[in-house]
Amino acid sequence: MEEISLFLLLCSVLAGYLLGIISGLLPGIHTNNFALALVAFAPFLAERGVAPFYIALIILSNAVSHTFHDIIPSVFLGAPDADTALAVLPGHRLLLEGAGAEAVRLSALGSAGSVVASMLFVLPFSLFFGAIYPYLQEYMAWVLITIVFIMLASEKGEEVEGQGPLAKYRSKVFALFLFLITGALGAFAFSRESLLVPVISLGQASVLLPLLSGLFGASQLIISLLTSSEIPEESVSKFELSRKRILRGILTGSTAGSLVAWLPGVSSAIAALLAGLFVRSDFDRISIKKENSEPVPGGQKSVLFSDPYEDRQTLESSKEFIVSVSGVNTSNAIFGLVALLVIGKTRSGAMAAMNEILGIESLGFQVILLFFAAILLTSLFSYFSTVWIGNNAHHMLRKLDYTKLCVGVLAGLTITVFLFTGFFGLFLFVISTPIGMLPSFMKVRKSHAMGVILLPVILYFF
Repeated sequence: MEEISLFLLLCSVLAGYLLGIISGLLPGIHTNNFALALVAFAPFLAERGVAPFYIALIILSNAVSHTFHDIIPSVFLGAPDADTALAVLPGHRLLLEGAGAEAVRLSALGSAGSVVASMLFVLPFSLFFGAIYPYLQEYMAWVLITIVFIMLASEKGEEVEGQGPLAKYRSKVFALFLFLITGALGAFAFSRESLLVPVISLGQASVLLPLLSGLFGASQLIISLLTSSEIPEESVSKFELSRKRILRGILTGSTAGSLVAWLPGVSSAIAALLAGLFVRSDFDRISIKKENSEPVPGGQKSVLFSDPYEDRQTLESSKEFIVSVSGVNTSNAIFGLVALLVIGKTRSGAMAAMNEILGIESLGFQVILLFFAAILLTSLFSYFSTVWIGNNAHHMLRKLDYTKLCVGVLAGLTITVFLFTGFFGLFLFVISTPIGMLPSFMKVRKSHAMGVILLPVILYFF
């Protein structure tokens, strides 16, 4: 490999970091869009002295930076991507409790912590998965079915006295129904992905944008409108979560993200679902309840909770899950690179682009060290910018009328879906939105709606 230019290395990391801010903050824009564009421009840049190595660095830095910043639209706008869908409800709840900035800061901490944890996991996981990988694909469907079984069995629903011994199974039936109906919707959508005709084409359109925007984004915004919520005047940015919960969130998220990066067809969204099984309390359950007639400090019209202790536990679990899901996404991005190096398989569009530009045979020890150095540097930049944006976004949004903001975001989501997926994507968005509201009325966890991804993947492996 030719001599490395420190100036070009830093410029590449900075360029990828800035692209990650753009892709993280703008719903509908993904790292894969930039990766495909950079692959297309690689010959042009090579003619002007920019070696493929530096282009690969931009792609890698973009992928890492994106995992820090993509939590912001999920918390403040209810606009998820495939990796942060499960974070929408706990993040939005924290926003309405005056802790939106804290949620973003906890997310940044979860991502930063997962970088450290992932570095510790690299060697043992590489040795372990390098040995057992040939056997994984054969049993992948059963692994996913086991995850679904645990998820459904852990559903407790709402306890109501005097409804008989079979009442406790009602919530499990509702959860199974939600899983199957979203799974059927996902199977229908994926089988007809060719019908997506975007108005604006930025690479291959995906049905996940309309599906997840409806199931986890628009549905939650409508619930917020029904409960007449408002953003409090002050948003807590300091940590109000125990070190034990923060550490557990980092470890569970990092471990889950590191594990699924090796598995074919398994996304970080499924890893987040797996990590959520270890978070206590029902962080992703919310129901429409009677509105409090007396405003709380800060001017918020809150939803009544019957048990203050349970409410506090739920909020703490929401915060821990934010840490966990952020750790999942960042460690998954890092181990996507490790999986490429160890087993020669790509698990994301970014890694596929890097492999196409460089080829795994050219990734010597020096290049690998530089890649990990770029990950650390990008993570450092991304932590501070994520916290800064989170602290300032609340103050800007607080000046807006929350009802008008929700309506505006709903309109923005609708326009985004139409522009990037066309009429068929808009059709999927309209169908998935009321389905995404079902958990609130059935009083079961919204994570069962991840059947939209899980069931099609299970059917694929069968």
